[in-house]
Amino acid sequence: MDKSKENDETQASALSKITKDRSRTNLLRKYEQNFIAFLVQRIPLWMTSNMLTGIGFVGSFITAASFLLAAYVNRYLLLLGVLGFIINWFGDSLDGRLAYFRNKPRKWYGFSLDFTVDWLTNILIGSGFIVYVGADWEFFGFGFVVLYGWAMMTALLRFKITNKYTIDSGLFGPTEVRIIIASVLVVEVIFNGSIAYLGAFVCLFLLAVDVTDFLHLLKLADQRDKNELEEKLNLRK
Repeated sequence: MDKSKENDETQASALSKITKDRSRTNLLRKYEQNFIAFLVQRIPLWMTSNMLTGIGFVGSFITAASFLLAAYVNRYLLLLGVLGFIINWFGDSLDGRLAYFRNKPRKWYGFSLDFTVDWLTNILIGSGFIVYVGADWEFFGFGFVVLYGWAMMTALLRFKITNKYTIDSGLFGPTEVRIIIASVLVVEVIFNGSIAYLGAFVCLFLLAVDVTDFLHLLKLADQRDKNELEEKLNLRK
């Protein structure tokens, strides 16, 4: 068999395994999923999904620490936050996908662990932002934690209502959010003080996404109520 064709088939097989339990709608899904399929084939056998979750959480600590270091040492250390987001993406994106690739998924264990770690990540990054911007703009740090938490809660409720777990809000998912916040850090290094205004923009953006997703969630909930009522009426006939 041609080597190139064999590689394509191997990549397609890996892609099928890592996407079979989840549908993505985010803007970068095609490139991201192909890259994840490429990476899971090359993760050493000794590395487990739990290790990857830990690596992702270390990335969160690095990002949170970058805010503290920038506040008390030098703002150029905010660039460590970009590295933290890359590490966080690597661990958080590959932990569950590796389990599915190796045919060793732990659906409910992984779901519980990921959801909790993601919430702690949210708190860490929001707290770091609050320390960096100071009291005058700390509201937007709290706002980020609350609004991203709302997005997580919506995802959980959507899973309960539809029995389908999706982590994206239309064209935006966790990866796009990481890129946006990492870009905010880079801009702050170049233009000191811009992070406060960009933080406000991110909060407004998350608010718009949350409200849109919430209204869509209500429609899904209403439709399920109607379907269940119809089923009950049919059983009584």
